[in-house]
Amino acid sequence: MLIAKGIHKSYGSLHVLKGVDLEITESEIVSIVGSSGAGKSTLLHILGTLDQPDQGELTMQGKNLMTLKGDSLADFRNQQIGFIFQFHNLLPEFTAQENIQIPGYILGTSSEALQKKSGELAEILGISHRLDHKPSTLSGGEQQRVAVARALINNPSVVFADEPSGNLDTANAKGLHELFFKLRSELKQAFVIVTHNEELAGMADRKVVMQDGLIVSS
Repeated sequence: MLIAKGIHKSYGSLHVLKGVDLEITESEIVSIVGSSGAGKSTLLHILGTLDQPDQGELTMQGKNLMTLKGDSLADFRNQQIGFIFQFHNLLPEFTAQENIQIPGYILGTSSEALQKKSGELAEILGISHRLDHKPSTLSGGEQQRVAVARALINNPSVVFADEPSGNLDTANAKGLHELFFKLRSELKQAFVIVTHNEELAGMADRKVVMQDGLIVSS
């Protein structure tokens, strides 16, 4: 479904990725682990088309992502890819439901359809009673669940998560980890998760270990 071959990335004289090959299959949960500076987040951002490699190939569902630029790339990302970050990046002036719906409005989905979809996701995520609340009134765990729903609103093929539980306490982190597997079972998305959390990494279908810009185990 998603195939990366020979991915290299440098920032100035710092060679961060040194020829990474990785394939993600449909409905697979993959964790990416390694020490700080190993290149995990850089790889995640390239796989998610947030950054461009200096060298290599990246295809998704048979489409060469290296040929997409500007609006075409933004449209593909909006339709096919979801993102969850450690810091939720919710817009404070909007309610939880409005935050969830934003990618759908960008896609051009009708308000009625977005109301229905966001309500369904909120029910699955256990936040349906908090949809009319602003982010500042939500707990950390609730904010992260809003961010998860936002990542899922356009039914992406793959969701990328960068330290998604890094800002949560132990109980909320455990709940989020279990949630990913529930979502995979119900919605069939693939998840690619960069994490330092060994429990989450061990739960994944496959654990990819990075060291010094290379995958050393997968």
